[in-house]
Amino acid sequence: MVRRLRFHSVSVSYFDMVQHCGSIREAARRLNVASSAVNRQILKLEDDIGAPLFDRLSSGLKLTPAGELFARHIGVVLHDVERLRSELEAMEGIRAGHVELIVAETLAVDLLPTVLEHMHARYPRVSVGVTVSGSQGIPQAIISGAADLGLAFALPKHEQLQQLALGHFRLAAIVPPNHPLADKSQVSFGACADYDLILSKPEISTRQRLAPLLKSAHFSGRTRLETASLELAKQMVVRGRGVAFQTAFGIEAQVAAGELKMLPLTDSGGIFCDLGLYMSSGRYIPAAVDAFARILTDEILRRERHEASQFGALG
Repeated sequence: MVRRLRFHSVSVSYFDMVQHCGSIREAARRLNVASSAVNRQILKLEDDIGAPLFDRLSSGLKLTPAGELFARHIGVVLHDVERLRSELEAMEGIRAGHVELIVAETLAVDLLPTVLEHMHARYPRVSVGVTVSGSQGIPQAIISGAADLGLAFALPKHEQLQQLALGHFRLAAIVPPNHPLADKSQVSFGACADYDLILSKPEISTRQRLAPLLKSAHFSGRTRLETASLELAKQMVVRGRGVAFQTAFGIEAQVAAGELKMLPLTDSGGIFCDLGLYMSSGRYIPAAVDAFARILTDEILRRERHEASQFGALG
């Protein structure tokens, strides 16, 4: 079975993540390691090369000329490794296997069907089992072995969980096209509070991201509905009964059809929800699970890039 190929050093992997993130702290978050570990590897690379790879600016890290040259080089190396992996995998083939997945409700509406289509097209003899759960139940399902992989928002760090991928997605106000706010491209939570609100239950991750705003002394909004059901919240917004708050997941079709409009929240420079893919720490990864995780990771990152290009910088 083809495993993840590691023909390059840890420092190269860390450099690649830092240059994509523009921040050691953000790279460390995505790699699920300490910032100091990432910084040590970058300093080691710079010492080996004999030149700084990044300019340390107040706005973040920027590649130096030497850094740009090194980035082009490792881009070729990493691409060749990935191509070799694909060719070996195609030669050997994943003949059969099963993947057990546990996900939050919003992710089963459009993201997961897209990933399953890719998976079944590439590996037709691999079966997949899917359980939909609230975020609270996902860590234990992974740790206990009931699920190979878990996909959820805002899971706390846990020594028995390994983060395989991380994407950042904007939390937005969701309104129908005839709503007074619908002509805006982005909106503050305070502006939404002038209208009836549809909020998630307190245990839902999107509600937790709104908690500081809801506790504000200036908040006097009218909460007309609290629900843990994405579908109920979505239908109430479509019917013009209030403003809801969530990421783009679960409402993709309605936004594309013009039935709903997504207005990113501008508070604190934008409110983001972290979508993570997880497995049990130290566990051997079967080939079928590894293949599914890679396809799912690619789709998460593709959607993250698309959203960033669609909405751009907030402000």
